[in-house]
Amino acid sequence: MRILITNDDGINAPGLEVLTAIATDLAGPEGEVWTVAPAFEQSGVGHCISYTHPMMIAKLAPRRFAAEGSPADCVLAALYDVLQGAKPDLVLSGVNRGNNAAENVLYSGTIGGAMEAALQGLPAIALSQFMGPDTAELDDPFEAARVHGGAVIRALLDKGLWDTEDYRLFYNVNFPPVAAAQVAGTRVAPQGFRRDTAFSVEPHMSPSGRKFLWIKGGPQQSPTLPGTDAAVNLQGFISVTPMRADLTAHDRLAELQAALG
Repeated sequence: MRILITNDDGINAPGLEVLTAIATDLAGPEGEVWTVAPAFEQSGVGHCISYTHPMMIAKLAPRRFAAEGSPADCVLAALYDVLQGAKPDLVLSGVNRGNNAAENVLYSGTIGGAMEAALQGLPAIALSQFMGPDTAELDDPFEAARVHGGAVIRALLDKGLWDTEDYRLFYNVNFPPVAAAQVAGTRVAPQGFRRDTAFSVEPHMSPSGRKFLWIKGGPQQSPTLPGTDAAVNLQGFISVTPMRADLTAHDRLAELQAALG
């Protein structure tokens, strides 16, 4: 199996080391693991592509490259430059430091990498490690992802739903903020919404007297509706969410057509 991995935390992120180990085990001794990841952290860039400026790419080691771009850029660089048209069998994005559940999905570069792979017609899975008070006390805060990641990916490859629709399915996996031994299982869960929190900005004054704004995230321990991704994560479960890049509100098409005549 040929596996391509990327992330949004950057080429030197500890979560990418976790994903490399998972992918190497999945690929097997006869397989290949290729890494094309951002040279610098790209958290929060979503599905951004560097459409208006070029990006530099550098080979760091055999099958390991850093690109000055977003995770989606890295997937494009891998497919059309690094791999020279030899498409991977699977694209994995992560393991992100922090959850990509609920509304975080819409901002996530980790999701953006998997989404671009799906748009390119490839099987793709995004993986993220929810952080919290329990993981802060662990020697390895990625322990749950490291121990359980391979089994979840294998289950999706063996039993998951994979299609060839124009907006094909990809998967979003979030590991709960607990030690590996405390993981309660796996739940298929829809994307939730944290109702009591949102991204905002916080102003700060520089020594020169100029105002700068920092983007500020809200509390991540706020549960979403029962059965949705962040809710099951906070209960100790790994969440698996099937996704598509199609943003159409299909449940409102007929009603809108009737209203507009």
